[in-house]
Amino acid sequence: MAQQDWRKSVVYQIYPKSFNDTTGDGHGDLRGIIEKLDYLQFLGVDYLWLTPIYDSPMNDNGYDIRDYYKVNPAFGSESDLRELITKAHDKGLKIMLDIVFNHTSTEHKWFQEARQSAESPYRDYYFFKTSENGPPTNWLSKFGGNAWAFDDEANAYYLHLFDKTQADLNWDNEAVRHALYDIVNYWIEFGVDGFRFDVINLISKGKFEHSPAIGKEYYTDGPRVHEFLHEMNQRTFGHHDIMTVGEMSSTTLEHCIRYTKPERQELHSVFNFHHLKVDYRDGEKWTNQTFDLHQLKEILMRWQTGIYEGGGWNAIFWCNHDQPRVVSRFGVDDNEVMRKRSAKTLAIVLHLLQGTPYIYQGEEIGMTNPYFNTIDQYRDVESLNAYEALRTQGETKEEALNILGQKSRDNSRTPMQWNQEQHGGFTTGTPWIDVAPNYKHINVEAAIQDPDSILYTYKKLIQLRHDEDIVTYGAIVPRCMDHPQLFVYERQYKEVRWLIVANMTHETVKIPETLEMSDDVVIQSGDVHDGYLEPYAARVTVI
Repeated sequence: MAQQDWRKSVVYQIYPKSFNDTTGDGHGDLRGIIEKLDYLQFLGVDYLWLTPIYDSPMNDNGYDIRDYYKVNPAFGSESDLRELITKAHDKGLKIMLDIVFNHTSTEHKWFQEARQSAESPYRDYYFFKTSENGPPTNWLSKFGGNAWAFDDEANAYYLHLFDKTQADLNWDNEAVRHALYDIVNYWIEFGVDGFRFDVINLISKGKFEHSPAIGKEYYTDGPRVHEFLHEMNQRTFGHHDIMTVGEMSSTTLEHCIRYTKPERQELHSVFNFHHLKVDYRDGEKWTNQTFDLHQLKEILMRWQTGIYEGGGWNAIFWCNHDQPRVVSRFGVDDNEVMRKRSAKTLAIVLHLLQGTPYIYQGEEIGMTNPYFNTIDQYRDVESLNAYEALRTQGETKEEALNILGQKSRDNSRTPMQWNQEQHGGFTTGTPWIDVAPNYKHINVEAAIQDPDSILYTYKKLIQLRHDEDIVTYGAIVPRCMDHPQLFVYERQYKEVRWLIVANMTHETVKIPETLEMSDDVVIQSGDVHDGYLEPYAARVTVI
């Protein structure tokens, strides 16, 4: 495999609204990111992925874009973004923008034009359908309810796979595609270094028919999606030094190999979420359920070996703005010793996999879910809808809040915890969403001062990826897949072999004699005593 620089990169995801507020209005901003560039350079990451910073009504926190060419004034100005890019580049950091091309805000000028007349050329930019018998299909929105909304002005239904203020674009219309490619090229010219394409595998719709389930078989990895992505590659980023990653919803391994094989000229890498459904009871997100370690290992290893052998490329991650905090999810967050150790172990397990790692803001210091006490503390539209649905289904307020406390997207959207000052140093005003109450001891300032902190484990893992070719280019070999407590795998590159052994439970575990663990330690969390691995400990050795 060709050793391309981007494959050795580590990406740090910034949710600007919750990162750092310099104005005191309670919302993070672009100047807040500029202010923290020294910290990000110190951490050692390569790319900064910013979730959408475009003009938006913010019904879905920026994923409902009103104007792709305009910076949201809530985050700052175009000159602020130019300054961020310039200063990031000066520090060896690259900027990756988040683009939402499956849908626009219903406040976008295209939609406003489309709804005014059936003769408007913009009517075919979206999926408008007339129906006398209710919604045209029984497809469900991913945010709950039917995926079709009736627009009085258009006198027709329009498709929205997400919130009703997010109307799906019709990629079969060549004019739509060209307009979107112009947007990509504008931002390339502006100076950005990469793109993350939101739910990009949903852009090609199939037949509009009633579904025996929820309809996703008609639009997931749809009939023309590979054609569209290849065309976008060739018309935009494919001729530039631009790194791309596609967010893939309910996708398959086979499709993701096709999306990322270099010779197909589609995308560099892909996110999939199958490994983050191992705490869904019977496949349902809005449930309280402990995670299944065997299932987690099986899914991760199937994708690891499958994409590697297929010549594609993984994006690897535990957290993002749509997922709970990993130390609360797969680790321990109610005991300080175990929080630090389990967070380090989770980092080691993930970062030594094959693919491009993504760190979500605060993950590197072990930020936890906030465990809000009232529904009034939540802001996320999906979570608010889920709460109402759970109550309608008969759940008590307490149980509904417990479920949100485990699964809500707001668990990751609380403000970044910088220091012990009020609101964790995020703002001098009132934050748009409450800060997690543990900010006084879980914060960046404390982590930097503690040489044994989670932060320094992340810093070392990033350096290992930069320095050691085995991490980037080595084959991956699953080991001990049936062990109920250990997560074990090998990395192999040329004559070098590394063994990764992690205890993912509260119990001390005997290390199987079949594992050739050595004393040549690469990185470690917790200890090994007399052949036993401590709870939530991990050790990586050269074998």
